Amino acid sequence: MTETGIHYLDARGPDGMRLYAIGDVHGRHDLLAAMHRRIASELEHAPGSDWRIIHLGDYVDRGPDSMSVIDFLIEARKRDPRNIMLAGNHDIGMLEFLADAEPDGLFMNYGGVQTAQSYGVDLVRDAHWYGKAEAIARGHAALVKAVPRSHVDFLQSLTFSVSFGDFFFCHAGIRPGVPLDRQNLQDLIWIRDAFHDHPGLFSKVIVHGHTPVPEAEVKANRINVDTLAWKSGTLSALAVNGGDKQIIDVQGKAL
Repeated sequence: MTETGIHYLDARGPDGMRLYAIGDVHGRHDLLAAMHRRIASELEHAPGSDWRIIHLGDYVDRGPDSMSVIDFLIEARKRDPRNIMLAGNHDIGMLEFLADAEPDGLFMNYGGVQTAQSYGVDLVRDAHWYGKAEAIARGHAALVKAVPRSHVDFLQSLTFSVSFGDFFFCHAGIRPGVPLDRQNLQDLIWIRDAFHDHPGLFSKVIVHGHTPVPEAEVKANRINVDTLAWKSGTLSALAVNGGDKQIIDVQGKAL
C-alpha cells in the first residue's frame, strides 16, 4: 500500500447507496435498537435509496444484554439481508468457549460472565483454585444448554470483511502490505499497533472498531467507530452517502 491509495476526504460510497457502519455493541441492546431507529428515520427521508447497515462485530461480552443483541441482529438480517454482520474477536471467543470451556481464555476473562448472565447462567470465574475447573465445567454445560441453536448458527455465519465503494469494513483492521483480499482472518479481528501506526494510505479506507476511543477517530487511511458503547453509553457509526461522510451517535446510560 502506498501514498497512491484512497484518502478519507476523497473516498466515496457506491452511487445511490447509503452506508452505515456501526461500532462495537458489547451487549448494549438498548443502544443498538436506538441506532437502528435513527438510521430508519434517515432512510425514511431518502425514499428509493439503496442501503447497507454494516455491523463491525463484538456483539457480546461486557455489557448487560448480549442475548437480546443477537436476537435483534438475527431478526434484522431475516427482515432485510442488507443488514450485514461481521465477526469480532469476542464473537469468535464465545463460539470457542461453547466448544471448549477454556478457563483462562477471552470469554472467561473479558466479559463472558456478563454474556452468560444474559442467558440466565452464572459462570464462576473466581472460584477457589481447587474448585474452579469443576465450577466452570458446570457453568459451561448450563450455557451450552441455554444458548439457542439459532444463536450458535448466527455466530458461525459471521463473515470477516466486506467492501463497498472506496471503503473496506472489518472488526479490527488490516495488515499493511497485504492485499485486502488476502488478509489473515486473525488480523481482521485482532490487529492493533501494526495497523494503527501505519502512516500510508491503503487501497481503500478501512472502517473498523475493536480499539476503544473517546470519540470516533477519523484518519486519512482509517475510521474507528468503537466508542466503548457498553460503558460510555455512546454508540457510534459512520454514515456515507456518495462523497458525504459523517459520524452519527446515539446516547444512553453510562455503566
